[in-house]
Amino acid sequence: MITRRGLLKALGGLVFTGFATSSYAFGIEPMLRLRTAEYRLRPANWPKGLKRIVALADIHACEPWMSARRIGRICEAANALEGELIVLLGDYAAGMNLVTGYVHSEDWSKAMSILRAPLGVHAIMGNHDWWEDLTAQRAGGGDTFGHRALRDVGVEVHANAARRLERDGHAFWLAGLEDQLALRPGKRRGRKSFVGLDDLDGTLAQVTDDAPVILLANEPDIFPRVPSRVCLTLSGHTHGGQVRFLGYAPVVPSAHGNRYAYGHVVEQGRDIIISGGLGCSIAPIRFGSPPELTVIELG
Repeated sequence: MITRRGLLKALGGLVFTGFATSSYAFGIEPMLRLRTAEYRLRPANWPKGLKRIVALADIHACEPWMSARRIGRICEAANALEGELIVLLGDYAAGMNLVTGYVHSEDWSKAMSILRAPLGVHAIMGNHDWWEDLTAQRAGGGDTFGHRALRDVGVEVHANAARRLERDGHAFWLAGLEDQLALRPGKRRGRKSFVGLDDLDGTLAQVTDDAPVILLANEPDIFPRVPSRVCLTLSGHTHGGQVRFLGYAPVVPSAHGNRYAYGHVVEQGRDIIISGGLGCSIAPIRFGSPPELTVIELG
């Protein structure tokens, strides 16, 4: 039989557990933790040459969760991983209204300017980089402040563009898509739904030989359309669901749910890796999905 004292102890334990869990999800995991997620694979027809890629996704610069100082420390950690290629998978702008201060694009890009790799630092934009630029929204295209900020510090930004790179005499292509949810709906904008500015076919048409292709796409939802010509797709956007229980995320910003929530997915012989990302969007919570740097070992 449950006594009154036992009931009160149980309720107190639940309150304490809830408080501890919420404190961890708000203050510890999103702000203090940083892990490295490593994947080892050899895509079909992958040659010798490029062996290590370091990926950063979903920084969402804002105070206090992702300050310019913290971004700088994360970039130092990324450099220490000694990637031959560093890729930035979009969403540098804050994704929340619940912030104590916004970090200007000049500040977060300056913090990221320390990134170094033999084959350079290459970036694409994410949906929040478009959504928070009202001028770009009204124009329906062009460059966002994110495009300009990264280019100003020497980062190559790919907007439906492919570039041929070489490592130790072996060539590959790096192709980057513009965002799939770039333009928001609204009566003032004359749009009833989100409009993507991605051009998969046009981007891959720039590949002029049979060297392997790596595709950068902020949202993983493009993957079912990616042809086998692409050896590897790298995405972010989902944050692993931002809250995960036993490998399952209750909410995932994807039309495919948990199918592309996180990690290495292989479908019909094609590979995609979805990074858990670094920052937060909508709400400043991470639980079971700590901020991560993503390392891909090839070959």
